[in-house]
Amino acid sequence: MNDFSTRCAGPVSRRSFMQVGALAAGGLGLSDFLRMRAEANPIADKTSDTAVILVWLPGGAPHTETYDMKPEAPTEYRGEFTPIKTNVPGLDVCELLPRHTKVADRFSIIRSVSHSYIQHGGGTQQMLTARPPLRGDGDAVNYYPAVGSVVSKMRESRFGGVPNYTLFTDEGTITTPHQGAYLGPGYTPFQIGANFATPEFKVQNLSLAKELEGRLDDRISLLRGFDSMRRELDSSGSMAAMDKFSQLSIDMLASDKTRNAFDLSKEDDRTRDLYGRTAWGQRALLARRLVEAGSSFVTVEMSNPTPGKGAPADTTPTWDTHSVNSNHFTDCRWKMPHYDQAVSALVEDIYARGLDRKIRLVVTGEFGRTPDV
Repeated sequence: MNDFSTRCAGPVSRRSFMQVGALAAGGLGLSDFLRMRAEANPIADKTSDTAVILVWLPGGAPHTETYDMKPEAPTEYRGEFTPIKTNVPGLDVCELLPRHTKVADRFSIIRSVSHSYIQHGGGTQQMLTARPPLRGDGDAVNYYPAVGSVVSKMRESRFGGVPNYTLFTDEGTITTPHQGAYLGPGYTPFQIGANFATPEFKVQNLSLAKELEGRLDDRISLLRGFDSMRRELDSSGSMAAMDKFSQLSIDMLASDKTRNAFDLSKEDDRTRDLYGRTAWGQRALLARRLVEAGSSFVTVEMSNPTPGKGAPADTTPTWDTHSVNSNHFTDCRWKMPHYDQAVSALVEDIYARGLDRKIRLVVTGEFGRTPDV
């Protein structure tokens, strides 16, 4: 065969196209064709070793009490807290984020993101799908696939022993905005809703019934052995999607890499303490473990930092703080220390482990809060 150049030679004439067709008919096999296509576009069939961790703040964390304070504004706008300096000249953060001050040179604040939705449903869909909802800005239906589902679809041929798309939430949380929409249930996230900070935490979806241990070759028994595989099927009940999901589940269950990635006990106490022994801190640590093991997209919801213990008076479990359900500043005093520790530890750990070229960490919610208090 000729040594094909990777440079495009320009438009192909009808005569040349017919010659290629004749060559194919004369014995150009599929493997030759695929090799030629790869040579023509050497990047197309290669998946870069990159990943995204999305820290999602449902309800709308306040800008003016985090990264965009207004210290010189009138009292009714600037709130109760004071800005503090970071290790980046000119960049201040809220006094409730002291750990952020030490890693500010390792993150960027993007102030140009905006949309026109004033309800959580519309704002959430706009942020997680990059498209406006089809009807009603408060509609909870996911009309378009979440970005994690798109990544899962685009990288479906890649399975390194861990799920491509994982979602960590509180137990029982409704997660419609994070789903695959018309891509189907095969591209929904592998969801775990639990308080990861408890000593008895385990990923139940990766556990086998005792009588089935060691029988990984028996797929029917294996499927029956899941303790709680949570699947949401679309209305059509697509068998193809079910087969895909079941196969992925089997592959994960049979993978030591998956079980090891989800095993927080393999981290030393110092690292676990760095993140904080809260639901938020341990979810962030587990996200780092997953992408380090080969996962492409992990979403970490940070709503209630201490599930199971109840929220303090005048606070609300999400970031949706209103005068009718909480005191905004009391709520910040409760949440911010947990948030500060988990996020700053994740930034610090990513750099310490040399993962800063591999992982894109995104921290956002569906919108912020107006400064008028």
